Amino acid sequence: MIFERIAPEQHDTLDGVPEPSETPRLVGHLQTANMLAAAYRSGKLPHALIFAGPVGIGKATLAFHLAHHLLKHPAFEHAPLSFAVPDPSSSLSRQIATGAHPSVLHLTRPANDKTKSFKTVVTVDEIRKVSRFLSMTSHDGSYRVVIIDPADDMNTNAANALLKNLEEPPPRTLFILIVHAPGTLLPTIRSRCQMVRLAPLDAEDLMTVLETVEPPPPDDPAARAALAERAGGSARTAILLTQYGGLEIASTLDALVAGRKSDVAGAYRLAEAVAGRDQAIQFDIFNRRALDLLSDAASQAALAGDLVRAKTLSDTWHEALDAVSETETYNLDKKQHALIMIDRLNSAMRM
Repeated sequence: MIFERIAPEQHDTLDGVPEPSETPRLVGHLQTANMLAAAYRSGKLPHALIFAGPVGIGKATLAFHLAHHLLKHPAFEHAPLSFAVPDPSSSLSRQIATGAHPSVLHLTRPANDKTKSFKTVVTVDEIRKVSRFLSMTSHDGSYRVVIIDPADDMNTNAANALLKNLEEPPPRTLFILIVHAPGTLLPTIRSRCQMVRLAPLDAEDLMTVLETVEPPPPDDPAARAALAERAGGSARTAILLTQYGGLEIASTLDALVAGRKSDVAGAYRLAEAVAGRDQAIQFDIFNRRALDLLSDAASQAALAGDLVRAKTLSDTWHEALDAVSETETYNLDKKQHALIMIDRLNSAMRM
């Protein structure tokens, strides 16, 4: 079956992989979905929720399935105790998927006309759409749902603008903030939302997701286990590892950092492999792996009681994160960035 995309392209869209708004099946998070359905049925659904958890585990998919459930059953007292399963051919599902439903507002990083790509933050202009959206009367008296995905990407002005909307929301309004790192949100935003923490997918659920995309996961049990371990319960990470050479990129970077001597030629080959014009996803995989190596090493040092090393690695992580942001924001030389990142890793990890 050939996948036909109907959802608008996002900053993190992957070829051949449905967007959360058009994903008909929710894999994992059944207990959380049932809890939310029960809260809605009892009339006790909070006005604002934070779905918190690692990247790529289905937080946004859960948000859209909740929105579909509320709109499918506008009379909460008669709603079932489990989520309604979206019918991809129905008018309701297609409207939500295409972003055309008048009761669902999905905010994410907007397009950047100058770079022909997407901006690196959720801007205040995006959040200002919330006030206009809420000022309109619901077309059938049902809930209005605002999904901010991810809320981590809001800049300061956007976060302050959202805070005003959260303080006095109209009745039958639900805010869902998709958050990868709750600590990055303003405390005043966190205090106005109910936190829902979502766990990474287990290996079985991970493979269930991967069976729906091309290429499917490997048949070999050992290869599946290795993929599940490296993916860390993230379906997105698993897809990147299998479809975009992520396993090779990560293992090559690991080897460069683990080696006793610097491999200049190997570093140049890896930098060229991730810095090409059409290698944006590979470049992202490289950066994520570099940051993970630093954060994991910092955690291990802290657990071992080596607080000096832990602080050095933590400081290096922050420097690396800033370098990634600056390279993306100012469209700097990606090959040079990759080489500097490898050198930064070597210096920090071998101290």
